[in-house]
Amino acid sequence: MWGVSIAGAAFLLQWFEYQYLLRRYSTETYIVVLCVLFTALGTWLGSNLFATKSSESFTPNVKAQHALGLSSRELEVLTLLSEGQSNSELATSLHVSINTIKTHLKSIYDKLGVAQRGQAIRKARDLKLTP
Repeated sequence: MWGVSIAGAAFLLQWFEYQYLLRRYSTETYIVVLCVLFTALGTWLGSNLFATKSSESFTPNVKAQHALGLSSRELEVLTLLSEGQSNSELATSLHVSINTIKTHLKSIYDKLGVAQRGQAIRKARDLKLTP
């Protein structure tokens, strides 16, 4: 299927080049047609190759959670952290103080063996703890 598609695209470009050499249409017409074709190709590739997966079917890796010793509250903090929330937003979402959030984060960092927020998010996603 892909081979036929690529062969068809190559044939189309060769035919288009032939028409350009015959000077059937103005140069601007060829430029516009090529721009439209490559824009359509780029849009299609972008939507199919880089489509995001739905997080509805995500289930956390319970074995990794227990192996690391993460509590359910720490997993909740980690999930909200991976959504990009700041410390104050975390505190507001969980109805706790910022100091409690800092304590949870320190505990999470220690258990994951990381030193920074971004590293914790990356490791949690690698271990399938967060979507």
